[in-house]
Amino acid sequence: MSEEIAMPLTSSNSDHRGGDRAPLRILFIIDHLLAVGGGESALVKAVRLLPPDRFRCFVMTLRGKISHDIVPHLPCRTFEVDLRCSYDARALKAACLVRKVIRTEKIDIVHTFFETSNLWGGLVAKCSGAPLLVSSRRDMGILRSFKHILGYRLVNQLCDGVVAVSEEVRQNCIATEHIDPAKLTTVYNGVDIEVKHDSECPLLDTLDLPRLDQVVITIANIRRVKGIDVLIRAAALVRDQFPDVTFVIVGRGNEPETVAALRDLVRELALERNVRFLGYQLDTAQLLRRSKVFCMLSRSEGFSNTVLEAMASSLPCIVTRVGGNPEAVVDGITGFLVDPEDHESAAMRICHLLRNPEKAMAMGRAGRERVVRHFSSNRMIRDLVTFYEHLAFKAGRSTTLPVTSI
Repeated sequence: MSEEIAMPLTSSNSDHRGGDRAPLRILFIIDHLLAVGGGESALVKAVRLLPPDRFRCFVMTLRGKISHDIVPHLPCRTFEVDLRCSYDARALKAACLVRKVIRTEKIDIVHTFFETSNLWGGLVAKCSGAPLLVSSRRDMGILRSFKHILGYRLVNQLCDGVVAVSEEVRQNCIATEHIDPAKLTTVYNGVDIEVKHDSECPLLDTLDLPRLDQVVITIANIRRVKGIDVLIRAAALVRDQFPDVTFVIVGRGNEPETVAALRDLVRELALERNVRFLGYQLDTAQLLRRSKVFCMLSRSEGFSNTVLEAMASSLPCIVTRVGGNPEAVVDGITGFLVDPEDHESAAMRICHLLRNPEKAMAMGRAGRERVVRHFSSNRMIRDLVTFYEHLAFKAGRSTTLPVTSI
């Protein structure tokens, strides 16, 4: 077990707030930080952007080392735990490290992300004396077994608060986990909204695409739940009307069998010329800026970061009517909503936007305006600050009323 990686603390992470109240000390526990997905991105942003005069952050991963791509973005102390099984001798040793960190660092709030951290990590944190426990819900739980749901119902009794990533996820938690609604709050993902005018994209330039004005992009880790097979079937219909269209699929192949099945489907539909798999890309912003339509046909979704990033890049978005998607995309205004598995409707909407570029651009502008108003990183941090400080005030960990300005 790698007990600790000590990273230099920036001067902004001081222990004083300019008054007589020390910053709230938050330990984020997450299963892993190997790639930047939605949950990982939210955690990294929280660590980077929470006001340092009011919060001091620590990060712990339960399974494996932190990716070298992510380390530079964590200006805090980090801990790595080698938890391979949650009920063996190694797990006991891991629990002792969690306990040691909570007590040595005088942690006020433990905030957990993902299944193992929410269940095992939450239980260990509370048993270790963590004053406040916050759990995260970032999806609709379609892969959870009944055993997991029972585990959540048990740990929920120990939680002081639960953060849901969308209102639909919040309502699902109430229905399936029987969480007290008073414990639940919705904090939407937030994305950076700076305008970047650089339209160069060396990666796309190397692909020798037939038409740069007919690029449809999706960004998602390749798993069955992301519905990329549905997108490929839609691509075949779009190709019949736009022979030079290119569908760019960006994302890590998390399920090798799914990747193999998708490549077989591309060959079966004779789409080798029209579908490009780019794998994991650290800089997706340049790809979004050069694309014309964003399409993600997930079978289930909590609240997608990549949809927000596409909207922030002024792309019209075609997404499925699942989870938090309708809370982001306004049907007919910032893009289109289609039913899951309905590749024909998705293809029709894509063709409509390719055929009407001015309408596509108007939808893209409306989408960007919506992100600026409702889903910026600053908005996410403001909501988190309010949530943490209300919890601390109610628990007597803070003698100052919560302040929403940051």
